[in-house]
Amino acid sequence: MSGLLANWADWLPQLWKGLLISLQLTGAALAAGLPLGLALALLTSARTPWLKWPAIALVEVGRGAPALVVLQMVYYGLPSAGINVSAFISGALALALTTGAYTSEILRAGINAVPKGEVEAGHALGMTPGDVLRFVVIPQGVVFAVPALMGFAILIFQATALTFTIAIPELLARAYRIGAATYLYLDVLILAGLVYLAITIPFGWLVNRAARRLGSHLG
Repeated sequence: MSGLLANWADWLPQLWKGLLISLQLTGAALAAGLPLGLALALLTSARTPWLKWPAIALVEVGRGAPALVVLQMVYYGLPSAGINVSAFISGALALALTTGAYTSEILRAGINAVPKGEVEAGHALGMTPGDVLRFVVIPQGVVFAVPALMGFAILIFQATALTFTIAIPELLARAYRIGAATYLYLDVLILAGLVYLAITIPFGWLVNRAARRLGSHLG
C-alpha cells in the first residue's frame, strides 16, 4: 500500500498538468458551443421553414453522431480541406459542435418554459418582438436551463478523455503515458479516475443545489 501511495505521489504532478488541459478543453468547448446551442435553439423554434428545418437537421445529426466520430472528422477533415490547426483547437472545436447540438435542446426547453404571461407583458409595454426575445425570453430561458447545462458541462469534461486519440496530453493521455513507462496501468488509471471524481462529484452537488434552488424559486 505504501508503494502505491508513493507512486501516486510521484504521478500526481503529471496528472495535474493533464487535468489543467482537460479543464481548458472543457472551457473552450463550452465557450464556443453554448452560443451555438442558443442559436440552434432559436432557429429550431423559428416559424420560417427554411430556417427551422435545416437547423433541426443539424441538431439531429450532431446529436446522433458519436463525439469520437466528430472528433476524428474534425481532426483529419480540416487538414484535408486545407485548414491546418493544432490538435487542441481541433479537439475543442469538435467538442463545441457536440455541445452546440445537445445544448440546443436544453436551451429550447428552457425558452419554452418561459411563461406566456411574461411575453404578453413585454408586448403590453410596447416592446418589439426582438426586444421581448432579447430582454425577456432568452434571459429567463437560460436561467431555467442552468441546472441541465451544468450537468452537461460534467459530460463534456468527461468527454475530453476522448481527445487522447488525437495526441492531446490531457488527463487520460498522461495516465496512459505513465502506464506505458511503468506497466502499472491499473494503479495509474485508478488515480486518474479519482482525479476525475474529485472534479465531477463536487460539481454534481452544485448541479443538484442549483436545481433545488430553481425549483423552490419557481414554486
